[in-house]
Amino acid sequence: SMPSEMLMKIFSYLDAVSLLCVGCVNKHFYHLANDNGIWLRIYSSCFRPKRTIWKMKSEQTETVSLDCAALHDRKPGHWKKEYIFKQIAAVKTRVMRLVKPVDPYTGLPCKNKEAIKASGLSWIIVLKDKNGKEHIMEKANLSFKDTSVTILWYSTNWPCLDILSTLKLFGVTPLLPDQSRDPSKNGPRRRSVIAEYHLANLTESSVALGADKLVQLFSLNPGLLVGLWKEKNEIAFVMASLHYHQLLERSTLGSATVQYALPPDKPVLDDVDPEHGLHGYSLHLDMHGGSCTYLCGTFRSLFCRKGDIANGYLRLTVVSLKDNTKHLPLIGTLGLSWETDAFKGNVKDCYVMDVTLLDETGKPFWCFSAPVYMELSSKASSLYDYMGHIYTTDYADSEGKVCVELVWLEETKEYFIVNLVLYISTRKVNNWYGTNY
Repeated sequence: SMPSEMLMKIFSYLDAVSLLCVGCVNKHFYHLANDNGIWLRIYSSCFRPKRTIWKMKSEQTETVSLDCAALHDRKPGHWKKEYIFKQIAAVKTRVMRLVKPVDPYTGLPCKNKEAIKASGLSWIIVLKDKNGKEHIMEKANLSFKDTSVTILWYSTNWPCLDILSTLKLFGVTPLLPDQSRDPSKNGPRRRSVIAEYHLANLTESSVALGADKLVQLFSLNPGLLVGLWKEKNEIAFVMASLHYHQLLERSTLGSATVQYALPPDKPVLDDVDPEHGLHGYSLHLDMHGGSCTYLCGTFRSLFCRKGDIANGYLRLTVVSLKDNTKHLPLIGTLGLSWETDAFKGNVKDCYVMDVTLLDETGKPFWCFSAPVYMELSSKASSLYDYMGHIYTTDYADSEGKVCVELVWLEETKEYFIVNLVLYISTRKVNNWYGTNY
């Protein structure tokens, strides 16, 4: 019942975020909150006009304000859109400036953490039950590594696992990031779907990684870990591991329903080298479990002989079983740490593996971050230097495979990597280099 003139007066005192929120109340508020006069003042306070209109009066020249023409010749909401587009462009400029410097070891931007903060990016998971109702989980802890970020969600109000059908992972960015304060959860935000997971028959359809006294861990591709309470078979926490390679694009450029599609790589043909695509690779490997880092290293000059191409894969040997000078010790006992408000634990013999494989130009070629587990091998160690149990860790996706062999030394209480081999899909190599293996 309040007159529109009074509402307009009240709206004129609001900032941009509050004005956008008010416009979501009803249609009447939406039309009033689109007023060009209010938005032009907000726009002008942030972005000074770079041009003026010049008119001739007798023998004098004077500048005329654009306000009148800008108000009457524009459709309602014009200056709101201009303000939003300009703000988004300013944030993109800041982020691009931060991600431009590249780390020579990882081939990735050096300031990923700063870029994520500048964009206001956060992540949420949306659980949908079998009746179509959505449950949004926002409270998350972040852990940054050299090449990935690990996100942990936990709550005392998880829906019952039996009624859940899907889980969606979203990147969320504020529509108008404000660098001076944390983004408001009630403010206007954009969602970008990163992945969708089906939770029906979770324990049967996913990979069991291990358990401690309280929880069981299950892995879902790509890079999602679900912890279930042992006694109740309900969700205790969810952990996502996201590699920095194309993280910002996947988390910001998709829509609320469609994932961001990566542009295809254009192969660079090379007629000079007959073994183009078989050598010059570099690997950055990070093995960690929550707050602990067990191994972080870079391996250069990896190559594959033509005779090592078999069954649709190129073989890249990083650590050879026969060369004990390159065998690698791990720091600490492997395990994946987790923590909620009330409980915490450590699941042994599993960890997060970050792989960043670069081509000969230093460009990221194959990247992933995923939870993996160690399995006790039935064969005994045949190495003279190592007398202990052998464990294996395997990972595979559509682009390649990783095979790791470790030996546990009881005397020194440490693991040694004695064999580490990458298998790269020939289809990926052919598409990347324009070759035919």
